[in-house]
Amino acid sequence: MKFDNLYQELFYKALRIRLVEERIIALYPSDKIQSPVHLSIGQEAVAVGACQPLKPTDLLFSTCRGHSFYLAKGGNMREMFAELYGKVTGCCKGKGGSMHLAAPDVGLMGQSSIVTSTIPHAVGAALAAKRLNKDQVIVSVFGDGAVDEGVYHESINFASLHKLPIIFLCENNGLAVHSSIEDRQAFKILEHVKAYGISTTYCPEGYDFEKVFTAFSGIVDHVRKNRLPHFIEINTFRYVEHVGHGEDYDDGYRARGELDAWKSRDSLILDTELVDKYTPIILKKIDEAVEFAEKSPWPGREDLLSDVI
Repeated sequence: MKFDNLYQELFYKALRIRLVEERIIALYPSDKIQSPVHLSIGQEAVAVGACQPLKPTDLLFSTCRGHSFYLAKGGNMREMFAELYGKVTGCCKGKGGSMHLAAPDVGLMGQSSIVTSTIPHAVGAALAAKRLNKDQVIVSVFGDGAVDEGVYHESINFASLHKLPIIFLCENNGLAVHSSIEDRQAFKILEHVKAYGISTTYCPEGYDFEKVFTAFSGIVDHVRKNRLPHFIEINTFRYVEHVGHGEDYDDGYRARGELDAWKSRDSLILDTELVDKYTPIILKKIDEAVEFAEKSPWPGREDLLSDVI
């Protein structure tokens, strides 16, 4: 697919993520998808802006809300849908489901439903990259809820102490499930990170994939050259409920006005010309991916204990 400029390429990649997740929403009531789903609708700009400047050999570790990073890093869409269906042709042979996608051939090293569990994995990969003198940048993606956990603090301390080539990317949507950040943290995230001696960047425009790209590409270049850790906090907003495909604005913990404010700056809504241009192309690929998943075989009894250590 050829694009006239960077904006169009980022737009296409972000729209592809949204349309994939809208298809997941449409499929979910059929029970064909064999696992819970944590959707990234509203947060696509973070993934495409961050992954664009990375090389396939750069490694990224994500969270269970990871469809966007899987696709933005170059994961195979057919294998993703097959994984959601629990089919043996899935990226994890049908054993991981939505929350545990992986595509190591393009540097998407894994995702996990356990909060913070991939952060020390990323730090370990960064330590290996340093000791083996590899030209790699490692990226650890997590939400603001992960900052509440002890292993997060241990990991950034270790990365700073050992001067590791890692980028910590905090997707701050202000919520840990239903708990607001004001109810959970007595500190400011970036101020606290600086206490560990790590350089920081703040990007409040998580709805703008160009601004995310500009901020992140500079960080990638810096870490690749200087081999030191960096932390970026990007404000964002999830449009749907924490887990599932519905809405939760009547539950009392956030207001629909917040959604309206983010949508008013959402290029995937505002730029109708490009939406109309790219939607048919993307939907065709999604149809092919869903058909692939539908026709793929289920794992057999012989697969039950394979890949188990």
